[in-house]
Amino acid sequence: MQKLNRNMALLLSLLMMLTLCLPAAGFAAAGVYEGSGDSLIGGVDAITVQVTLDEADAIIGIEVILNNDTPGISDPAIAGIPAAIVEYQSIEVDAIAGATMTSDAIVAAVEAALVAAGVNVDNYKVEVVKEVVKEADVEMEADVVIIGAGGAGLAAAVTAHQNGASVIVLEKLNKVGGNTILAGGALNAVDDRSEVAVANDDSVEWHYTQTMNGGDNEGDTLLVHTLVSNAWDGVQWLKELGMGFQEGTFTVTGGMWPRAHKPSDPVGTGFFKTYMNYIDNNENIEVMLNTTADEITVDADGRIGGVIATGETGNTIAVKANNGVIVATGGFAKNVEMRVEHNTIWADLGESVLSTNHTGATGDGIVMAEAVGANLVQMGNIQLLPLGDPVTGSLSGNIEQDVEKRIFINKEGNRFVDEGERRDVMTSALFEQTDNYMWIVVDSHSYPTGDVKNNFNESADELVAAGRAVKGETIEELAENMGVPVENLVAAVEDFNAHVETKEADAFGRTLYSEKLDMGPFYAGARVPTVHHTMGGIQINVDAQVLNVNGDVIPGLYAAGEVTGGIHGTNRLGGNALTDILVFGRIAGESAAESK
Repeated sequence: MQKLNRNMALLLSLLMMLTLCLPAAGFAAAGVYEGSGDSLIGGVDAITVQVTLDEADAIIGIEVILNNDTPGISDPAIAGIPAAIVEYQSIEVDAIAGATMTSDAIVAAVEAALVAAGVNVDNYKVEVVKEVVKEADVEMEADVVIIGAGGAGLAAAVTAHQNGASVIVLEKLNKVGGNTILAGGALNAVDDRSEVAVANDDSVEWHYTQTMNGGDNEGDTLLVHTLVSNAWDGVQWLKELGMGFQEGTFTVTGGMWPRAHKPSDPVGTGFFKTYMNYIDNNENIEVMLNTTADEITVDADGRIGGVIATGETGNTIAVKANNGVIVATGGFAKNVEMRVEHNTIWADLGESVLSTNHTGATGDGIVMAEAVGANLVQMGNIQLLPLGDPVTGSLSGNIEQDVEKRIFINKEGNRFVDEGERRDVMTSALFEQTDNYMWIVVDSHSYPTGDVKNNFNESADELVAAGRAVKGETIEELAENMGVPVENLVAAVEDFNAHVETKEADAFGRTLYSEKLDMGPFYAGARVPTVHHTMGGIQINVDAQVLNVNGDVIPGLYAAGEVTGGIHGTNRLGGNALTDILVFGRIAGESAAESK
């Protein structure tokens, strides 16, 4: 009996020791826990994190171990959100501007990891109060000051530096990229001597003619000649800087001809990898993020003197420009009030019409330039695309690969427009369809396997899994998954395939064909109209110098990219935007570097 009692006592002691070692209910043991979060871009479980907790349940580390969102675009959120959660011990942190969906996915993933850890998640939902200590005001100086770190701004920065100038770039957001990093990457350029151009019957003059005609001949002839004749040299310059391009050319939506070059890196990330590699490896060229330009200054002699900006903590940053200031702030597609004020083409450009653009496309540079006398031209020329995501308006999720191998289908299962037409023509036709809604239909000629990526680094399988596309082994199955009448879709595909065979214009006037839609599985993605590009803006000459209302040059002021007007006319050809920012960004950089 005594031996039994001793054994019972030993067992009780062991049980007590084990109980003391276990965490109390609602508390986590120190360790690493995993969680995932969904994203509209990357789909289900797009972001996976590992969260490290210490003995006091404090979050001491967060590592993103899987990121299916778009590289480059998601980078600021990947870097900023985990650090902010650790700093404030709260998942109630602000989303990163321009990477909201990735930010939300990271927060959801961290919350899932906390749930897996067994802690009380409410303890990590405390209000974040940030103490901002205003830094001292700063005075700076450079030969060339650039407002905006998008594609035009950084092309100008690198070029100005290559031409011997010191450079400071001011960017109001917390990242470089602008609209360029969101783009599909298509860049129109013709090398008249290439076999590709000869095979496509393409030429610089044909590019010029199509650009002029595509904008109803409202483009400035000298600017358009400058655009098309310097495009190929710009591509060569990018290659010399280390940027890669895929072989061949293709026709981008609204591009009218197969002259678009596709970068090797997804979306617009290749441009900024290239530019930032140059900037990071050279002196006297600097990019200042979270720095908002407020005013362009004018010296007593009437020459542009520099820029007054506000830093991240609210301090004033005054930057003197020895040679000149380049405005490269992009357009105003995200400024609803501004686009409604200037709209002359569309029935409504209010809040209900979404935009492809990044959050910073609010027309700031146009306002600042006008304040110092810049003339504004063609502000009513605003381009819409028929390719917006139904939820966000963004271009991501667009399932097409090129114009020749896809068709547009409305809710009734019918085609309704020439899919190789101008962007304004296609968008106007889409506005006439039920709910302004269509499907883009492709087959396995576009996606030989489910892991083939689109122009936005998203695979067909990922788009289907995220609910942003549907799939069918047959056209009949695809129609059922789209929710359109089977007989109508079958008839539309059969008619399209017949014209692919004959290469004759169909009832809509379409003449761009390559492959039949006859190879399953088939895919379809939903799209709606979206505001894409504002063709109006600051008037410039062929040297990217800004002109005043009398047509005279404003000394020391330059502009490049979507902030300018007069190049594209009423409608911009697809693939010409990246050509524009490259060509005139380089011209602005060279002109400003040489100005005194």
